[in-house]
Amino acid sequence: MPSEPSSATGQQQPISEDDAFLAGAVRESAVAALLPALAQVTGDMTLLRDDLRPDPSRALEPEGGLSEQQLEEMRELATAALVRYRDAGSPVAGAPSDDDLRRMMAFLFGDENVFGGNTFAGEKVDSYFGVLREELAPAGEDVRAPGWRLPEIAPGVDFCVAVVGAGMSGILAAYRLRQAGIPFVVFEKNDDVGGTWFENTYPGCRVDVPNNLYSYACAQATWSHHFSAQETLLDYFRRCADDFGVRDSIRFRTEVVSAVFDDEACTWRLQIRLPDGSDDTVEVNALVSAVGQLNRPHYPEIAGVDEFAGAAFHSARWDRSVDLRGKRVAVIGTGASAAQFIPVVAEDVAHLTVFQRTPNWLAPTPEYHDEVPAGMRWLFDRVPSYAQWYRLWLFWRMHEGLLPAARVDPEWELQHQSVSAPNELVRQLLTVYLQMEFGDRPDLLGKVVPSYPPIAKRIIRDNGVWARTLKRDNVELVTDRIERIAASGVVTVDDSDESDGGGAERRTHEADVIIYGTGFLASHFLTPMRVTGRGGVDLHERWAGDARAYLGITVPEFPNLFCLYGPNTNIVINGSIIYFSECEVRYVLESLRMLLAGGHRAMNCRKDVHDAFNERIDAENRRMAWGASSVNSWYKNEHGRVAQNWPFSLLEYWRQTLHPDPDDYELV
Repeated sequence: MPSEPSSATGQQQPISEDDAFLAGAVRESAVAALLPALAQVTGDMTLLRDDLRPDPSRALEPEGGLSEQQLEEMRELATAALVRYRDAGSPVAGAPSDDDLRRMMAFLFGDENVFGGNTFAGEKVDSYFGVLREELAPAGEDVRAPGWRLPEIAPGVDFCVAVVGAGMSGILAAYRLRQAGIPFVVFEKNDDVGGTWFENTYPGCRVDVPNNLYSYACAQATWSHHFSAQETLLDYFRRCADDFGVRDSIRFRTEVVSAVFDDEACTWRLQIRLPDGSDDTVEVNALVSAVGQLNRPHYPEIAGVDEFAGAAFHSARWDRSVDLRGKRVAVIGTGASAAQFIPVVAEDVAHLTVFQRTPNWLAPTPEYHDEVPAGMRWLFDRVPSYAQWYRLWLFWRMHEGLLPAARVDPEWELQHQSVSAPNELVRQLLTVYLQMEFGDRPDLLGKVVPSYPPIAKRIIRDNGVWARTLKRDNVELVTDRIERIAASGVVTVDDSDESDGGGAERRTHEADVIIYGTGFLASHFLTPMRVTGRGGVDLHERWAGDARAYLGITVPEFPNLFCLYGPNTNIVINGSIIYFSECEVRYVLESLRMLLAGGHRAMNCRKDVHDAFNERIDAENRRMAWGASSVNSWYKNEHGRVAQNWPFSLLEYWRQTLHPDPDDYELV
């Protein structure tokens, strides 16, 4: 379980352990991040030796591409620094200057000139200093907290905000509203907070972003695992709701049925369904949708689904009353959720049939299920700022991630398999991994190697469990097309027989239970809530299945409506979605400040601004692997447009959401 969320900076318990213990703890640490942390704590910049700088071009490699000799020298330096720190009584140096921070960041992220003019992913690295400093929060401050309060900027103004959803984004929005002194209420359809981590309880459910990064910057914790399981994450968000002081403002088991904007009053009138099934009406000045993208299960359109005689359920609505032990189980789908629960289910069932439409690219992640070493957890607790520097190290290594390898090179020839030379290199590396995992099973290898470009679909983290599962005697991987569901199981058709001139072979796969691991209605934003904007415009009719928003947050003709994790704010292979939510929530709070301080009642996004933004988003998404490839993916909506993904850097989104531009809006 994670420790209590805290800033993890400032004076902590003095160190008393002996030299051998300290050396052992350092050996279990990410030492590249430990050295700048010790430099900050002790003020000793000599720890940041030029010959021990990680190579920025090898940031994605384990330990940043550092050699074993370099790592040993770094461990010796860190251990000696800890011994001196202990012997001096564990005094903590004052907050570092910006010049010292630049030096520490230059050590971790590049050479002496990194913050002078070198480039990374087409950007001057110095341009990242603002966002990196914000992520680090070296003085322990909550940098993204609103620096204002409603009574101060608009005394006497009566203003209330409704937040729909108490998941990761909704909790954060509520916290920032509370900090700003703005009255608010949160409506949550479930019994508790947590959103997707409350609803998805399937076996094996866990996050696929390192937890030091998948957590609020203002509420860090010491995690027991590198990638925490669902129960741990739910506990974290529950405690954040308590520690942030927002739980009492959440109305649980209450769903927003509709929201109608009153043109004259400039308010939103909400119809809410209460726990007893009755309806009520609430009027607020602003509406924040924090319902996310992955909250409505997608059931495949397969003939005969109602004919099945056994139990059937979706992974996002896991039925604990169904005992799978000794049963014949069919799983339809092999996406991110299915890849997590299939290995667990396979251990208990008599037979497991896995129906795969499209194979996944697997990213080798040996530590995916591993605990964080005890020595590393000890260092997080005892060395002020180490948790922050480790988080920043992860942020830098993932902030662009494989994004450059996802961009399409129009001159590249192998468009069906890869979209550029870097993309082809990734394809070759991931193919080698699959060949290593399945080389002893050529019958499986031909089924599991994708034919589409890497990054066109979500890449699945794997520590070898996928191959071990598919090789089990009680597991069968089926790639034939599903024709229908029968009372006794799943009927498939081998289309290859028909293409050879023979009749298509049909086969019934007997099953006692069917589990749908078929994902979510990701492009159905804000459903099933009905939203009516200015002049009676219906949001879903306006979108017509093709949701768009400016910065993924605001929509023309829907004043004072703000979306969190809205259209085109999903990130694919870089960073943490919590980072995006933090950027979005700050933008919402700054928008409210602009509104209230200016004496305005409403702000409406200009259509020309909205349209120009979306044209740019669409053009760039077409230049990405997920836009250029024809492979099926939840990134695309029913019109074939990429309505989910952000195709640019994290830095660019940070820049665009720092402050709202008044010229982007009509202020009433």
